[in-house]
Amino acid sequence: MTPKVADKVWPRLMLYSLPLLFLGVFFFYPLINIFRLSLTAAAVQTVLSRAHFWRTIWFTIWQAGLSTLLTLLVGLPAAYLFARYAFRGKSWLRAAATIPFVMPTVVVAAAFRALLGANGPLNRALMALLALEQPPLRLEQTLAIILLAHIFYNVAVVVRLLGGFWSNLNPRLAEAAQTLGASPRRTFWEVTLPLLRPPLISASLLIYLFTFTSFGVILILGGPRYSTIETEIYRQYVTYLQPDVAALLSLLQILFTFGLMAAYGRWQRQAAVALDFRPQQATARPPQTVAQRLVVGALVFGLLAFLLTPLLTLVWRSLTDPAGQLTLAYYQALPVSRRGSITFISPLLAVRNSLGYALLTVIVAGSVGLLSATLLARPSRWRGWLEPVFMLPLGASAVTLGFSYVVSYRALRTSPLLVLAAHVLVAFPFVVRSLLPALQGIRPSLREAAAIMGASPARVWREIDLPLVGRALLVGVVFAFTISMGEFGATSFIARPNSGYLTLPIAIERYLSQPGALNFGQALAMSTLLMLVCAAGFVAIERFRYADVGEF
Repeated sequence: MTPKVADKVWPRLMLYSLPLLFLGVFFFYPLINIFRLSLTAAAVQTVLSRAHFWRTIWFTIWQAGLSTLLTLLVGLPAAYLFARYAFRGKSWLRAAATIPFVMPTVVVAAAFRALLGANGPLNRALMALLALEQPPLRLEQTLAIILLAHIFYNVAVVVRLLGGFWSNLNPRLAEAAQTLGASPRRTFWEVTLPLLRPPLISASLLIYLFTFTSFGVILILGGPRYSTIETEIYRQYVTYLQPDVAALLSLLQILFTFGLMAAYGRWQRQAAVALDFRPQQATARPPQTVAQRLVVGALVFGLLAFLLTPLLTLVWRSLTDPAGQLTLAYYQALPVSRRGSITFISPLLAVRNSLGYALLTVIVAGSVGLLSATLLARPSRWRGWLEPVFMLPLGASAVTLGFSYVVSYRALRTSPLLVLAAHVLVAFPFVVRSLLPALQGIRPSLREAAAIMGASPARVWREIDLPLVGRALLVGVVFAFTISMGEFGATSFIARPNSGYLTLPIAIERYLSQPGALNFGQALAMSTLLMLVCAAGFVAIERFRYADVGEF
């Protein structure tokens, strides 16, 4: 290599090594520390000898399975609705069905507490209807409310994955079976369902992974009675001051989640089969008969009621006092830092902190993600292992990441820099996934023509690549902004109440955990603001995403 060529190659090589350096410092090194800390005889003996930990592990496993099954039962009719029928407002309903999935867990938990709590509208309506003096529904800190929140949160996975695949299946396959005498039920079980098996299993694995690693829903809605591995890691470290036990549980969590991610990726690769696909416009038809109209109407109404009622109740409860009168008192109290407050800062300052973290996350995650996607888009023998490495943070739970940071960087354990690093690590794989298809779609001849005309590599990137990937980059940074605004698991370990750097989700959880109408009302007001920001981010992603980037 000549000196002139080396002068050009080494700066580029150093630039592209930045994403790997970032992963090494803020992902692999902390996880190695978790592994080292967990390998103690005391921790192993404690976990193996106490029935409480075995119950926690078993509850984590079976509640995730039950949540997955119930989500599929609710999601299958919705997927069928979007796959086979064309009706007015279908695109808006599909977007509404996805909004809960992009909501932070604290917002979902607050919405269900607002709807199903003792003073919620459902209990009030039943008390007035049945002339009762006490609320008939006691769902707070029960398994039922946890399962409802998980279904609400993950039904979009079924709608997106299964509904999208189903809508492209050739309907003549089922029509041919019915022509040969098969009943609609037999046609579904023997023709349609086998064809839907690949996306059905993929959706099941994803939902199981999401519910297995559920943290905010369990912590807020389950209370001390219900504990998963995620919440137990938090309690063992924060409450019981046993970092070695928390590390061993984190190791179990890492092994299980990475195993699930590997199974999901392997299944996706093996499940690819050649089918006679049709465009959605050709397979979806308006309902013709009265029975079909009734089915479509019932499904649309039921889906809207299930998905929008908790969110609309959240907004309504944030605007009404305990007597049901309209008020802006909860929003007017957001700038006030009350004496004895458990957050030590005003809720409005928590909003400002979250916005600051989100903007910095956009800058850092956008830069790291752009470098990573550019590196992956170039033909290279290293790409086969680089892409899985860049996607590894998707398989690690935010709780495990937050815990690994505080045990690895003790000098920075309350620093806002660690919070920013956690947000960037969680967000940057989404930036990579948004940018990579767009970069791979650029024809090499465009770059070659610009280079032949004398353009430098920097100018080629600035004047060829950047304009073509601008929409995808916008989607990526919106992803980063939205994820940062709602990040709860990792931040709950790092941000201490007296640090002054609490974020909006942490403030919401702390206000929800305290008694008093004002605390609850302020939590709902903050949740409403966070919900609106995340919903606006989702609308932007749907508007500007490249092809189907943003699907699961």
